[in-house]
Amino acid sequence: MLKLFNTLTGVKEPFESLEPKHVRMYVCGVTVYDYCHVGHARSALVFEVLRRHLERSGYAVTFVKNFTDVDDKIIGRAQQLEVSWEELTSKYIDAYHDDMHRLGIAHASREPKATDHMQDIVSLTDTLVRKGFAYQLNGDVYFQVDAYPAYGRLSKRRPEDLQAGARVEIDERKRHPMDFALWKHRKPGEPSWPSPWGPGRPGWHIECSAMSIKHLGETFDIHGGGMDLIFPHHENEIAQSCAATGKEFARYWVHNGFVQVNREKMSKSLGNFFTIREIFEKSNWSDFVTGEILRYFLLSTHYHSPLEFSDQGLHDAKQALDGFYDLFARLAEPGPASPQSEGRLLEALNDTGRSFDNGMDNDLNTPVALAELQMLRSEVNKSLSEGLSTQERRRARDAFRSLGAVLGLFQADGWEYTGKARSGSEEQSVAEIEAQIAERAEAKRRKDFKRADQIRHELSARGIILEDRSDGTSRWKR
Repeated sequence: MLKLFNTLTGVKEPFESLEPKHVRMYVCGVTVYDYCHVGHARSALVFEVLRRHLERSGYAVTFVKNFTDVDDKIIGRAQQLEVSWEELTSKYIDAYHDDMHRLGIAHASREPKATDHMQDIVSLTDTLVRKGFAYQLNGDVYFQVDAYPAYGRLSKRRPEDLQAGARVEIDERKRHPMDFALWKHRKPGEPSWPSPWGPGRPGWHIECSAMSIKHLGETFDIHGGGMDLIFPHHENEIAQSCAATGKEFARYWVHNGFVQVNREKMSKSLGNFFTIREIFEKSNWSDFVTGEILRYFLLSTHYHSPLEFSDQGLHDAKQALDGFYDLFARLAEPGPASPQSEGRLLEALNDTGRSFDNGMDNDLNTPVALAELQMLRSEVNKSLSEGLSTQERRRARDAFRSLGAVLGLFQADGWEYTGKARSGSEEQSVAEIEAQIAERAEAKRRKDFKRADQIRHELSARGIILEDRSDGTSRWKR
């Protein structure tokens, strides 16, 4: 049975969905004013893997992940670049989808934008005003923290404690320093929408409450995001949503840890971040990092713990995946059968499947799941050395593909995994490579070893590695 660490209760709890075999999950998406960095990639990956594991466990999952497309940062960036906020947000939503595609991260079931839900936001804000949880100040509307006694239950701190060091909007008109904006009166040059309090735009927190309630209902199963969102964003979401509906908002609050550089959180404010496209296109890693390698690296640390971003970590992920894909290449070859090794293989496949699921059920413990797959790789290699039939080889490959699908790994053929996008004369198709290998084999048959070596060097210069086998044939990889 799946157990998840619930930030709200502070303990690991058995997961039970409100509806049998149907999970409703909301995850806070990105504010679209710039390219995504590796920290955003980790959060997106964690909750996609949670979705995949739930589906493997027999649940239907309605997964909602929003875009914040109106915000102070967006307005400021658009003014800086002298473009409209619509043009800016459209560009970075497209860029987000491109980055996720590179990582093999699928779209959520629904990906709402805040600007498409203005009526829902205004309606929710109006409910809070009418119920006495919010007040108006010259076109601005604030949530009154003192009116909600349970404020602080997610972050486990009282309002007076939270105030110290918090990012609080300074406005002497507010009744309490921790009161937060639900609606902001229009300023010159800013986008605005009509409301009972005059033209304006929403505050950040009310957007997610309105969108999650609209698409998942007043109470749903899982709310997720990075740990940096616990306060104030998620704390404020709970307060305004529960105050408006009189019901519990989300039952399980799941938060992923930070990606760090030199033990500091990777963030745009600190300037110590790497965008996803830099990893693939411009950095020291672009020559070897694929989407699958980055996925493996991000999943190698438990989602709740901090993850140190490093050269060594990426190289370790590549080395691990190389080992798997080398095995898959061997499994694709014919070979002799051995009844003894086949019986041991079947037992190893069954044991690994159970251990893998147990690891994932234990608060999505992907490092344990990866370790189980590594042990299976070792066992399959042993069985191969003793002999496996074509059917058993296929069964082993299918097992890796099936379990790996939960993590988004092992779905490629070997040449697809190792292939990196190249330009011009460096790009070679599979047919071209195999034609050269055939020519080399013919040269060796004629004992023209000089030509055979020349072809090997030509392929090596283009990143193609040849492995000569005992039967005289060659296996290759990029």
